[in-house]
Amino acid sequence: MRLAFVADGRSPIARSWIEYFVRAGHRVHLITTRPCAALDGLASLDIVPLWRGAGHNAARRQRHLALLTGLRHWIGPWLALRRGPMLGGILRPLRPDLVHALRVPFEGMLAAASDPEAPLVVSTWGNDLTLHAPSTPFMRWATRSTLRRADALHTDCGRDARLAQAWGLRRTRPTIVLPGNGGVRREVFRPEPSPADPDFGLRPGTVVVVQPRGLRAYVRSDTFFRALPRLVDEMPQMVAVCPAMDGTAEAERWRTRLGLGDRLRLLPVLDPPSMAALFRRAAVSVSPSTHDGTPNTLLEAMACGCLPVAGDLESLREWIRHEENGLLIDPTDADRLAEAVRRAVRDEALRAGAARINARIVAERADYAREMPRAEAFYENVLRSV
Repeated sequence: MRLAFVADGRSPIARSWIEYFVRAGHRVHLITTRPCAALDGLASLDIVPLWRGAGHNAARRQRHLALLTGLRHWIGPWLALRRGPMLGGILRPLRPDLVHALRVPFEGMLAAASDPEAPLVVSTWGNDLTLHAPSTPFMRWATRSTLRRADALHTDCGRDARLAQAWGLRRTRPTIVLPGNGGVRREVFRPEPSPADPDFGLRPGTVVVVQPRGLRAYVRSDTFFRALPRLVDEMPQMVAVCPAMDGTAEAERWRTRLGLGDRLRLLPVLDPPSMAALFRRAAVSVSPSTHDGTPNTLLEAMACGCLPVAGDLESLREWIRHEENGLLIDPTDADRLAEAVRRAVRDEALRAGAARINARIVAERADYAREMPRAEAFYENVLRSV
């Protein structure tokens, strides 16, 4: 197949998905909305910039995350509409068999505005329909327009497959539900340790609680931080570890304000093998999100035998049964979060049983080697149905 992907080419989620089709021998074109490194084997790489100058000052962006998110909700759909003809000019000479936009805001909006001749597949990721879509009148209009234009839909949770019809997707359109990045690389994310695993400077016997989501507008990091003082007082051997927070002003302020010292470790962004090693080292992975689809970190933690404690959301209940293979909590309640972490750390039987269940769930529903051939067959089905 000749495939054209419209995506933020920096995204590990997008790159993981696209990489499969390159390696499978398809002719793959990437049109990225942000400058990125090329994937080996691409037939072409083009840029349709939506956010000029973005990506330079990560610390500054983090300080103004809520403001930037709100601003993009107002101007993003307009920019996608304006750039649609530019994308159309790139797609026409490529003559792809199929165009796939990875995410509704704003790549899906851009692809819909280009009105491609080939069938258009749109992906929803995480909170596209629950957080972003209803945020402004223009976002509501652009989301509906995008889903009405879509010839097929990929979602990372069953909830969004249902919600998409309320947002304009025609009921006759083909849909598929599988993880946004294609699934877990089980050769990397596995419970068995590797001799190359780093120790992260943690002493033997340390009880590790990891918050792997970084600082995001829809993850209640404040709830997590406020839960920590009561936990470290009760469990002197516990250390909270937060990847992708090293050098962030917000996390440093919480550490100082709560007097956590080295009981809160702030790490840089970790590569997949290091992230897998951290999940293997941790007893609990905490994700107090208020909006989510299927987070990749949830599946990766499950694959490594790390017990998930997460926000009680419809999408996460597709993966977690409370007190069976994880714990679900109100993501705004620090007391409930502390109670859940305390329970998870102390209940070895719960952790052991959950690890067995979650290994089976990942193998059956989230294995990259199993799920990506399904995506390939889905494309073929879309081409037959249009």
